[in-house]
Amino acid sequence: MPRVLLIEDDPSVREGVELGLRRRGHELRAVESGEAGLAALGEFRPDLVLLDLMLPAMNGVQVCRRIRETSQLPIIMLTARGDDFDVVVGLEAGADDYIVKPARTEVIEARIRAVLRRLAEPTGRGGTEIHGELAVDRAGLSVTKAGQRVLLAPSELKLLLHLSASPEQVFSRQQLLEYVWEHSYHGDARLVDACVRRLRQKVEDVAGSPRYIQTVRGFGYRFGPLG
Repeated sequence: MPRVLLIEDDPSVREGVELGLRRRGHELRAVESGEAGLAALGEFRPDLVLLDLMLPAMNGVQVCRRIRETSQLPIIMLTARGDDFDVVVGLEAGADDYIVKPARTEVIEARIRAVLRRLAEPTGRGGTEIHGELAVDRAGLSVTKAGQRVLLAPSELKLLLHLSASPEQVFSRQQLLEYVWEHSYHGDARLVDACVRRLRQKVEDVAGSPRYIQTVRGFGYRFGPLG
């Protein structure tokens, strides 16, 4: 079972999530501050982080950014509100998904499994594809730009793999949401848009003038043309 690091300052939430996930077989470390969470990363070596957005001192956004400086470890944000500002800030800091508290254990478990599947599922044809300066290694699940490794979070990697597998094909936000995040209902397009913005910052020369991840206004996104 996946090893989960829970960073949550509310004792009742922390104890409830910890108890629920332990009952489902997860090995779990629960801490109450961002500083303690960062310290636990190297020692505990989790497979995924559940990270509260509204932490004291070092908040969840700051913790997420610190993790993303060196790691593509999956991160799910926990937020007490579905407020646009809170959610978007968390996603743009590098979170792969978010859950609004309070949430049932089965919901948390489902999101954990969905995020981790992004690192384990077959990615279609193998080999390395060259798109200008961008090289996408589907078998090795790695991306380089001009020979330099590009560190991508799980959602960013799966989104790039999906778009680049069908150059010029336009995908709606809902199609991408269902494929990458496995949200089959009419879901939250902010997940897609925030992930695209992060991906552009990493693979484009100029994020505001994208060469690879193109916007199709009123519909969604496509890969290319590369020109």
